[in-house]
Amino acid sequence: MQTEKVTDHIVNWLKSYAQNAGIKGFVIGVSGGIDSAVTSTLCAKTGLDLLCLEMPIHQAENQVSRASDHIDWLQANFSNVNRQPVNLTPVFDSLVASLPPVDNEEERFMSLANTRARLRMTTLYYFAALKGYLVAGTGNKVEDFGVGFYTKYGDGGVDLSPIADLLKTEVYEIAKHLGVNEEIIKAAPTDGLWGDDRTDEDQIGASYPELEWAMAMQEQGKSENDFSGREREVFRIFIDFNTANKHKMLPIPVCEIPDELK
Repeated sequence: MQTEKVTDHIVNWLKSYAQNAGIKGFVIGVSGGIDSAVTSTLCAKTGLDLLCLEMPIHQAENQVSRASDHIDWLQANFSNVNRQPVNLTPVFDSLVASLPPVDNEEERFMSLANTRARLRMTTLYYFAALKGYLVAGTGNKVEDFGVGFYTKYGDGGVDLSPIADLLKTEVYEIAKHLGVNEEIIKAAPTDGLWGDDRTDEDQIGASYPELEWAMAMQEQGKSENDFSGREREVFRIFIDFNTANKHKMLPIPVCEIPDELK
């Protein structure tokens, strides 16, 4: 990848899109992870306004500190960056308390994890409407179009996706080129939705380089029977996620009424 040229291309694309839409800036949720660090830096490089939101919900302290340090770094290098902390923990707790109890708390762990992401999306759009900004998405190509590893109408609810055509390994290349904090680059990828230290790999069962390989194999028309051992296992993991999450990647199905019934 021609990292510098790709970086410039994304920055120019962001700036042109916003200016053509008559929008004066971007809002983004900064999590302390690699994707939000890279995306926020690319937005900052446009010279347009950038509002970075910190939205902890029972967040691990190392995630909070990485996010804060990254925003500090952005503000030290770009005069167009502002920050806004929003503690969503009491909002989340209040919502959970309002919901009917369940017999087994484990049954709603996934629902509550996705609820966190949707509360953050709502907060991002509150500030976007208030300021006249666009919500910048942080999903990469493997997450958005490979395994669908994001929350529908949560972190998947955005106005534009600057890095969604980049593989995860390519996001790391750009992070190094941009000078993103080494602590973020070295941190294990996590969605931060569980209040513990589980990583994306823990949840998916495969690393991002493995998933990128499987995605490439699928594009080449390969099947599970073409592989054995760990390769076969990874390919199956990828296909299972890709199939189960297809509803996130395709347009919302519309029931079309036949003309003769109208």
